[in-house]
Amino acid sequence: MRIYRQAYRLGSIAYLLISIDLSPTLHAADWPSYGSDSSSSKYTALEQISAANVTSLQTRWSWDSPDNPTVLENQAQQNFIATPGAYKVTPIAIDGVLYVSTSYGRVAAIDGVSGESLWVYDSKAWETGRPTNLGYNHRGVSYWSDGQSSRILMPTNDAYLYSIDASTGLVDPQFGDQGRIDLTLGLGREVDRAAYTQISAPLVVGDIVVVGSSISDIPNYKEAPPGHVRGFDVRSGERVWIFNTIPQAGEYGNETWEEGAWEYTGNTNVWTLMSADEELGYVYLPIGTPTNDWFGGHRKGDNLFAESLVCIEAATGKRVWHFQFVHHGVWDYDLPAAPNLIDINVAGKPIKAVAQVTKQGFVFVFDRVTGEPVWPIEERVVPRSSIPGEALSPTQPFPSKPAPFEPQGISEETLIDFTPELRNEALQAIEKFDYGPLYTPPSLRGTINFPGWFGGGGWQGAAADPDTGILYIPSGSAPMVVTLLGPDPEKSNFAYMRGGNGAAPSPRGLPLTKPPYGRITAINLNTGEHEWMVPHGEGVRARIIAEGALDPGPVGSPSRTGPLLTKTLLFVAQEDGGRYLLRAFDKTNGAVLHEIEMPLPPSGTPMSYSAQGTQYIAIAVGAGADSRILSFALP
Repeated sequence: MRIYRQAYRLGSIAYLLISIDLSPTLHAADWPSYGSDSSSSKYTALEQISAANVTSLQTRWSWDSPDNPTVLENQAQQNFIATPGAYKVTPIAIDGVLYVSTSYGRVAAIDGVSGESLWVYDSKAWETGRPTNLGYNHRGVSYWSDGQSSRILMPTNDAYLYSIDASTGLVDPQFGDQGRIDLTLGLGREVDRAAYTQISAPLVVGDIVVVGSSISDIPNYKEAPPGHVRGFDVRSGERVWIFNTIPQAGEYGNETWEEGAWEYTGNTNVWTLMSADEELGYVYLPIGTPTNDWFGGHRKGDNLFAESLVCIEAATGKRVWHFQFVHHGVWDYDLPAAPNLIDINVAGKPIKAVAQVTKQGFVFVFDRVTGEPVWPIEERVVPRSSIPGEALSPTQPFPSKPAPFEPQGISEETLIDFTPELRNEALQAIEKFDYGPLYTPPSLRGTINFPGWFGGGGWQGAAADPDTGILYIPSGSAPMVVTLLGPDPEKSNFAYMRGGNGAAPSPRGLPLTKPPYGRITAINLNTGEHEWMVPHGEGVRARIIAEGALDPGPVGSPSRTGPLLTKTLLFVAQEDGGRYLLRAFDKTNGAVLHEIEMPLPPSGTPMSYSAQGTQYIAIAVGAGADSRILSFALP
């Protein structure tokens, strides 16, 4: 790779033009999209780093986010509200160049061998104010090329989509309005930009860029921005299609929004990543919960396409098939991650499959062409609501296979029992609340949900092995309490909203339930059976022993990143007892083969690429004024 820098002046302004010859010196293996590929496999076929030599991995370079000086400057001016949280990006890699977004909305190109910044583009998105929900929070960019031109697609926290020349770092003036399009426009109703943001990388399929949204999760009013998904022409920025996640008048599913709720209800959005089968020309949308997350009396009915996986045509946005995982959701069980597309063989029958992990701890598996379940899905009766005006579905879907990868529901069997004292405290603590099996609804008294909105499965998602058909899922076990209250009618038109403390009871500061509190599960999608499960990390093991209990061994921590899968290894990072670790697991049995100590907590999913004959693993770490990308390789 060669870098060319040319300085020139136009009037009184000096410019530096940087162009990059992306022809690699040696063959370079790419990581061209957030999940490695459009199937969201999080898999690389690179095998220079293997189980035989992983203990020799060393840090090759560390790249500092260009946000860091800006954060320090803001803090010096007492502007602490503008401090970003965890740095969650996953880089993409094309011909040895890494492309990343930053928490403040910058985009950077990084030399994958040296870690040197090649260019930085600043959208200045952070200057428009703190974004809704998680604040300054961004997870990645996407790449498009027609063989002559190459573009980086960046959706910003202030709800614009930018097209940036991958070689120069300059916006493409032919795209939209001088390089960007306003994503708050064209949604069928006026949208408050303060409640509408972008945090995830878009999906590029051919010449279409597909964009979701992140919408305020703590609204005061039932009227909210809709989460409709759109496809834009990657060259011009013109909208090609819109898929209404809340069906409008005359559209399929509109009748599931009773009493005109479709006209004002919002959210029902794809805030996480998406997947695509480019050969079929299909896009798979994991859709979230409607407004508000915990009470649905203002939106009676099943509420399609909320909490559904929807398969649409990439070229037209037309629905091909769908499946709704939660009818009329009031548990914030929105689909948290891009589904994994994987070819499997079930009882001698080859199937092009799609597997969707959920916050509830389920994996639902479908034929991705037809939408037919690979294994039967049963509608089971679930608890009723005691909240006036609420109208829950009497049943919810449960897959017959695979078995859940997380415990579900609160009962005496799920409670901590390391000592009799801890057991008694847990029993006494839950009597203050409502509790029961999965889908026990929120209440005025407070209901313990297990899993809570944290998961189960999270936005980190799963990795799929194309050679074996095995799905690898990092997950966390964290119950929570949901208490409903009637808000001030002068400040809200909801009948009920979530309030109070969301933390579950914690006997002597320990988790309420039995371990593991974080786990990694390997599921064979050819059979629907679990291959293995291991606790992920030491967790609170030492504190349990300090309470007089026998050593339980590793109990796991809910902290996790997404997985990176190779020919022989599974990499997952976490914060565990004050240590920041990137672990390499034997993917055949879950044994830890190596731990890499890192200087800062990890939040981004690791990825792998090859440049100039060397395989690298890169991961985002840190937060605030110390956000970095670390890269590791063999000596």
